[in-house]
Amino acid sequence: MHSLVSNQSDNITVIEIENELLKKDIEPSYHFPGIIGEGVEMQKVYRLMYKVAESNSTVLLLGETGTGKEVVARGIHQASNRKNKPMIKVNCAALPANLIESELFGHERGAFTGATDRRIGKFELAHGGTLFLDEVGELPLDLQVKLLRVIQERELERVGGSVTIKVDVRIIAATNRDLETEVEACRFRSDLYYRLNVFPICLPPLRNRIEDIPQLASFFLSVYSKSSGIKVSSISNKVLQQLKSYLWPGNIRQLEHLIERSILLSNDVVLKEVILPANSDAGKRDNECFKNKTLDDVERNHIIDVLRRCSGKIAGNGGAADWLEIPATTLHSKMKKLKIIREDYYENRV
Repeated sequence: MHSLVSNQSDNITVIEIENELLKKDIEPSYHFPGIIGEGVEMQKVYRLMYKVAESNSTVLLLGETGTGKEVVARGIHQASNRKNKPMIKVNCAALPANLIESELFGHERGAFTGATDRRIGKFELAHGGTLFLDEVGELPLDLQVKLLRVIQERELERVGGSVTIKVDVRIIAATNRDLETEVEACRFRSDLYYRLNVFPICLPPLRNRIEDIPQLASFFLSVYSKSSGIKVSSISNKVLQQLKSYLWPGNIRQLEHLIERSILLSNDVVLKEVILPANSDAGKRDNECFKNKTLDDVERNHIIDVLRRCSGKIAGNGGAADWLEIPATTLHSKMKKLKIIREDYYENRV
């Protein structure tokens, strides 16, 4: 009888292993050099990057500010057959309106006051490679018309010039604006939007990438520890849990600056404290959650939230008990009293 149970157990284990291997064959894990994060949300982004990289299709990167759109654009370029040619960036929000046309298309000598020399525009500089139009939603309407023509015809004339110049350029555009809303409000041309929106990729906010936060934080720790000359080699579990619990309105850029500032304030080789700004949205959410709730309800919800952020781990370093600063036996007792079961906090992510 014991042998039969053992054999059944072994068979189940073999089947589970085979299933896991099969899943990996069906849904391969992707990675792009220079991009940090291996979580579920970023795997969705990587799959799209992988599919579009080797084509010449126009890509539109969407997402909140600070989500890493330029890094993703560079990743697509490096994975394409244009990787040995330049990737030229234009920040459409940073240029004065009267200089954007000259910046994009170039100008001839004497084209306007101050044009003492011929200037080669970004489109020509990116010939054979990739042109990254960052913050494309900020372009003035008159420039949108001219940009549309170049994207359609793949040819341009420098400002003040009469010679038509052919360009072979792959376009990657990015914006944190909702372009459909901008089109409805007549602030963005619909024809240009459809030209740019060939292959959209939406980048997830950091608050939806909790599993990537430790890896990102460790990377920034290494970078700024080295550049500042302050030796901080690791991050405490408590700080990691604080970072996971924050909503990150400024996304990855905010995390980067927070780690840099925390290193400068640190007096230890382990980062044991970070000063997180108050999050008004979180406060409003918490106030709503507390309405008509008993003390047991609040405690139960808080424990479940911590368990979720600890991936269901109860005891040991980085576990829920460690984060709550109570013994694991006490946490088990509270969970039993509050009727918290595994299904309340465990998320099975495939």
